[in-house]
Amino acid sequence: MRRKFAILSLATLALSGCTTLVRDGLNLVPNTSTMAVYPAKTQTQAELELIPPPARPVAIAVYGFTDQTGQFKPSEQGQTLSRAVSQGGASILVKALQDVGNRAWFTIVERESLKNLLTERQIIGEMRQRYLGEKGVNPQALPSMLFAGVLLEGGIIGYDSNTVTGGAGAGFLGISARSQYRQDTVTVYLRAVSVRTGEILTSVTASKTIASKSLGGNAFRYVGFKELLQADVGITTNEPDQLALQQAIEKAVYALVMEGVDLRLWQFQNYQTGWPFLWRYRQERAGTFSAAEVRDAMATAAKSPPVKMSPRLVPPPGPPAGEAGGK
Repeated sequence: MRRKFAILSLATLALSGCTTLVRDGLNLVPNTSTMAVYPAKTQTQAELELIPPPARPVAIAVYGFTDQTGQFKPSEQGQTLSRAVSQGGASILVKALQDVGNRAWFTIVERESLKNLLTERQIIGEMRQRYLGEKGVNPQALPSMLFAGVLLEGGIIGYDSNTVTGGAGAGFLGISARSQYRQDTVTVYLRAVSVRTGEILTSVTASKTIASKSLGGNAFRYVGFKELLQADVGITTNEPDQLALQQAIEKAVYALVMEGVDLRLWQFQNYQTGWPFLWRYRQERAGTFSAAEVRDAMATAAKSPPVKMSPRLVPPPGPPAGEAGGK
């Protein structure tokens, strides 16, 4: 009896040790908390905030940013009635527009719930007419609504499951380990439309992969006659779909700003300051270097004192002659 108790205790300690190793050594298990928290800034969100201010803000409206994939969330038992991606794309897009240059680039007008806004303004007018005897709308109490010069249209156009799958495993003398990997991809499309002419000014797309990983291991061994010791340990991590969608939308907004500057639809307040951002965007768009290299370069450029970066990521000292703000 004592021997069995000792074996059980050793097994428990072994599992605890494995869990600690996975938790502390590989840092795969996040700390859980019952308290609500504010989400950390994404890398793309930080890039949006670093964009230099514009020559003047752009009044912009978002009527909707819908899920155009029509896909339902896959599951082990088959298709479910839940959508594969979040239906709150418009809210994420508005937040991303506010983050550009720390709210310096866009003046965003409410259009997604325009009916509610107009109803509330109508109530204000009727109450002032009934209780204050006003015959017309008082412009001091209820000024005219802002109008937008640019409409943003688009949506989530793709959600591809299992674009990459794989795994590996090995075992020896009753001890084995395994790993599995799966990757999905979400794609968004964004276009800017001129309210005055109806012309599509520019359009961009952006994609983000969604990674899922699984690690596990097990061991079994006979420790005595008809006495088998067996232990299992495993962990699975799934990147949140909403977080991947948010980063894809933020990446599309970043590209939209830079495309507008490149096409001279809008400009930086100081073109010399904004030129390195535009240059790096052009290089990333052309495939000269990856988005990760661009992100590292932006982080390096934001440090003080300046840190020497790779010569490939150092932009020319100024924009070419003929460009806005150039010599």
